[in-house]
Formats: sequence, C-alpha cells, structure tokens
Amino acid sequence: MKLKQRQPRRYVLTKKLDAFFTDVYSFGQFIARFFRTVFLPPYEFKEIIKQSYAIGVKSLPLITLTGFITGIVFTKQSRPSLSEFGATSWLPSLVAIAIIRALAPLVTGLITAGKVGSNIGAELGSMKVTEQIDAMEVSATNPFRFLVVTRILSTTFMVPLLMLYMALLALLGAFVNVHANEQTSFVSFIENGFQTISFLDIFSSIFKSVIFGFTIGIVGCYQGYNTTQGTQGVGRAANSSVVMSMFLIFIEEIIIVQITNWFRP
Repeated sequence: MKLKQRQPRRYVLTKKLDAFFTDVYSFGQFIARFFRTVFLPPYEFKEIIKQSYAIGVKSLPLITLTGFITGIVFTKQSRPSLSEFGATSWLPSLVAIAIIRALAPLVTGLITAGKVGSNIGAELGSMKVTEQIDAMEVSATNPFRFLVVTRILSTTFMVPLLMLYMALLALLGAFVNVHANEQTSFVSFIENGFQTISFLDIFSSIFKSVIFGFTIGIVGCYQGYNTTQGTQGVGRAANSSVVMSMFLIFIEEIIIVQITNWFRP
C-alpha cells in the first residue's frame, strides 16, 4: 500500500497565499462591477424599497432593545469612576461623546452585520446552489443588478438611519439612569450632553455608518453570489459574511477615527 506523501510546508504556504490574493482580486472585481452597474438603468426601485424595509424596519426591535440597554449600562459603568472625583455632573457629556462618536455606529454596524449580513449571504447562497440565479440570466433578467445592487444600496442607506435611531435610544436610556440617580431634568441632560458635541462628531458617525452599511452589503452579496459546494456552501457563506464584515468594520473604525482626529482642533 502506497503511503500518501506529505507536501512541503513551503508549497502549502505558497498555495494559501495564492488563494488569498486570488480572493482579494475577485473581491475587487466584484466591487468594480457594482460601481459599473449601479449608475446604469434600469433602476430597481421597488426591490430597493423592499430590501430597505427588510433591513431597516425588521431590525428596529433589536436595535431598540440594544440601544436602550447600551445607554443604561454605559452610564452605570461610568458613574463610579466619575463619582470618585466628584465629577458626576460630567456624566451627560461623557455619555453623549461615547455614544455619538463610537458606540452608536459601531454597535449598529456589528448588529446589522450579524443579522442582515448572514441573511444576505444565506439567501443569495441558496439561490446560487439551486440555480435560481442562472434561471434569471436565461429569462433576460440581470441577476447582479436585481439581487446584488439593490441589497448593497439598501444596507448603505439604512444603516445610517438605524445608527441615528440607536443613538437616540441610547441617550434616552442614559437619561433614565441619570435621572434616577441625580434627578436631572431632560432639558438639562440634553444641554450638558450636546455641549461638547460638534458637527464633525455627527458627520463622522454618519460617514462611518455609510461605510459600514456598504461593507455589510458588499461582503454578504459577494459571499452569497459566489457560493459553491451545495448546502454546506450556504452555511459557509452566511458565516463568512458575518466574520468578514465584522473584521472589516473594526479596521474601518480605526482608520476613520484616525482620519477624523486629524481634523479636530
């Protein structure tokens, strides 16, 4: 009986590097194809509205609960540190800065990546392995425009709106906690909270949310649209959509924060 020869480690490493750069090139081609298609008619407005409803409205319960709890928990965690220095009056400003600058866009992006990204990857993956995408091509329908472009535009538009909604709910949760301990009025909480918030903070959060939404859409569509190996590939596409989206969101967060800090006085 012949023994199976082990391949040299250098060969295995080279093969993995080739596969990695091939995937990067394929992903870049997928993004370029999106930008070539998105500005050309016909425009699938009905499908964009349908996907926006599925992504935005159906995510509201989870975003509502998460945002409200985030505001309460962050306020409860910050109070002991500030009370040691007798600076609990700074709590509204601290909470507003943390929520608007970082927590709202980041948490919204991660929640959307887990809920929406996996759905997009699994949905397109199942359509790919059951040859529904091929059937759309035969019926003279552009599947890339109808399935991919609409979902990417929907995530790009809806994630910033979900971020603003979550920021509002997180501030409301923070106010409930502050009012229960310091008896601060709502008007005083808002004035103290937004005293240190600038237009740059709001703009950077919206910009981050747009980038996060585009990343979630493009990654989920890429993984689902290029699914292979049957039902196992569908599960792998859903899992890869979430993991890759979250990884890229953290990388983009670091880059955008660094760029934003260059413009701060």
